[in-house]
Amino acid sequence: MKLFAIADIHMDGGAGKPMDVFGSRWENHCERIFSSWRDVVGETDVVLIPGDISWAMRFDDALPDLMSISELPGTKLLLRGNHDYWWGSLTRMRAKLPSDMKLVQNDAVDCGSFVVCGSRGWLLPTESGFSDDDRKIYERELIRLKLSLGFAERLAGGTKPIIAMLHYPPMMRDARPTGFTELLEGHKVMRCLYGHLHGSKAWEIGFQGEHGGVNYALCSADSLDFKLMQVEEFETLEMMQAQDFDLLKNCEKL
Repeated sequence: MKLFAIADIHMDGGAGKPMDVFGSRWENHCERIFSSWRDVVGETDVVLIPGDISWAMRFDDALPDLMSISELPGTKLLLRGNHDYWWGSLTRMRAKLPSDMKLVQNDAVDCGSFVVCGSRGWLLPTESGFSDDDRKIYERELIRLKLSLGFAERLAGGTKPIIAMLHYPPMMRDARPTGFTELLEGHKVMRCLYGHLHGSKAWEIGFQGEHGGVNYALCSADSLDFKLMQVEEFETLEMMQAQDFDLLKNCEKL
C-alpha cells in the first residue's frame, strides 16, 4: 500500500476562476494532476489532499469536482483549506460522497497500516502581521488538531504510525516551534504533509525535513510540478502474512 499526497488542486467548481491567471505553469493543471494520479496510484493506495480542493462556494457546486476525483484510483482523504468555502455539514457531505472519499475534521481515519489525522491550521504567531483575530483562529485550530490527534492515537493503539496533514505550514523555515509542532511532536506523529504555499519561493518558506521526530513536507500542487508525491509505502496485512509464510517455509528447510 502506497501513500501519496497533493494539496491545492484548485478545481474550478463552476466559479470561473482559471488558475492560469497565476502563470502559464498552471495551464491544464487538473489534467496534468489526474494524468500523474492514474500513472502512479493503485486501487489499494491512499491519497491525501490537504485542502484548497475546489473554488466552489457551495457543496452542490463542488460535487462535480469531488466526483471527478473519486473516479481516480485509490482512497482519497480530504482536509479543508482556506479556500474551500463549500465545506459545510459533515453529515450532509459524507452522505453524498462515495465510500472511497473520506473527510478529516476533528477525527482520524484508520487506513489499515497507518492512521491519518489533521486540521486546517492557520497563520503562525511567528509570522509578521499576526493579529488578535488571527490568534483566535489559531487557538481554535490547535484545539481541532488536538482532538484529531487524540482520535488518531486511539485508532493507532500504539502499534500504527500516525500521519498528519495540515493545509497551512505548521512551522516556517526558521524552525521556530509553534503550537502545532508541539502537538505533532507530543503525539509522536511520523509525518506531516501541508500545502498552501505557492510560487517559485514556496520551498524556501515552510520548514521541510525532520524536526523533533516529525518529518515535514510541502505538497502543494505547483511545488510538485502537478505530480503526486509518494510519501511512504506500507506493508499490507496480506504482504506481512505472505512474508511470514515464506519465513515458515525457510525454517522448515533448516
